[in-house]
Amino acid sequence: MKFFIDNWFLFFTAIVSGGLLLWPLLGRGGGAGRVTPAQAVQLINREKAVLIDVSEPAEYAGAHVTGSKNVPLGSLDGSGDLPKNKTLPVVLVCPSGTRAVRAAATLKKLGFEKPHVLAGGLAAWREANLPIEKSA
Repeated sequence: MKFFIDNWFLFFTAIVSGGLLLWPLLGRGGGAGRVTPAQAVQLINREKAVLIDVSEPAEYAGAHVTGSKNVPLGSLDGSGDLPKNKTLPVVLVCPSGTRAVRAAATLKKLGFEKPHVLAGGLAAWREANLPIEKSA
């Protein structure tokens, strides 16, 4: 007990550092991870991930990731455009990445096992010089 009292700051430091190491795992919204554009491309190529853009239709028409499907955030619950296989990875995209986080939580509730959020959204995809298209 004397050792604990004399070295309380070491125990405190160990507990705080352990908490900081666990924080990213707890803050992922139940397993939905953020992926970089390069990691998203790997998921698409290796695991046949599906790209879902949760932007509003007007935003999607302005610019979107090539090959993505537009399913606005508000219509995720009843959408028929989501993959039937809920074990496939799903990469969620929006202009900045904030709506995609909410969409990932919704997909988790719907039973999807691997929702991923594109960190930085469409802006990060564009910055990585990956293909973007515009709707007519």
